[in-house]
Amino acid sequence: MKNRDPVTRSSTMMDLFRDERFQRVLGQVLFVIFIAGGIYYLVNNMQANMDRQGLALNFSFFQSTAGFDIGEHLISYSRTSTFARAFLVGALNTLLVSALGILFSTILGVIFGVARLSSNYLVRKIAQVYIEFLRNIPLLVLLIFLYIGVVIQFPQVREAIVLPGPVYLSNRGVVVPRLMPAAGFQSYLWVLAVALVCSAALGAWLKYRSRHTGRAPLTFLWGALAFIAIAGIGWSLMPAPPLAVERPELQGLRFVGGVQSSPEFLGLLFGLTIYTSAFIADVVRAGIQSVSLGQLEAARSLGLSSFLT
Repeated sequence: MKNRDPVTRSSTMMDLFRDERFQRVLGQVLFVIFIAGGIYYLVNNMQANMDRQGLALNFSFFQSTAGFDIGEHLISYSRTSTFARAFLVGALNTLLVSALGILFSTILGVIFGVARLSSNYLVRKIAQVYIEFLRNIPLLVLLIFLYIGVVIQFPQVREAIVLPGPVYLSNRGVVVPRLMPAAGFQSYLWVLAVALVCSAALGAWLKYRSRHTGRAPLTFLWGALAFIAIAGIGWSLMPAPPLAVERPELQGLRFVGGVQSSPEFLGLLFGLTIYTSAFIADVVRAGIQSVSLGQLEAARSLGLSSFLT
């Protein structure tokens, strides 16, 4: 077999490098090699620094003492607790502020979403300014402004703002009444169980009936109303109240009783609520406007009010 001429081999190599498919593959290979080399360097550098400080790359630090305080905690916590306990407290606090934020922002968002479509010019423009203003502000900027410019500017404890409840607002946060289990709490749990079963049975019956009538069953609405009605009747018939209200009282320079939240928690909840409500309001507005004009005209021709429509 004869060896190829050097000129021929050189020409073949040049043709290969000019091939666009080869260039794309070569570029991807070089990029992967570059990324892998960077990761290898960073990992080795991190491991060398950790070895120098006597640290290990694992989760053993979770059992070490945290050594810091956390303002709100749904479970017991102190500076001597472990990092694992601190992580659990932080996760529960996140769930708490998320649940409250979803509840309040949904209510506020529905109100402003409906107001955005109001026939009243002033109401419509106020809702529009509210939505457009909040949607164009970075969330972090809004949270810092509300904390520094609003929450910690509340009056001191002695001059706290008193709302119905009573609810106290001061520069130390908000204090609300606490619901405590009373003598009839265990018995009332059976009432709630019966209410839940009855509401589920009503929902199943409404779905079954809708298959024969072709009408929307409104399962959630009637099920919720049935649950609330049975729970309310059961509450009124209980010989002893299931829950007792522990109202906060101002004693000296601190509040006794109730549930107290720090100004940081209040600012975070306030900011997340009004920021998210602006997006929910636009979703509500778009959902209402997506209903065809013919459906609205049909409702008006039947004499339905705006609420029923």
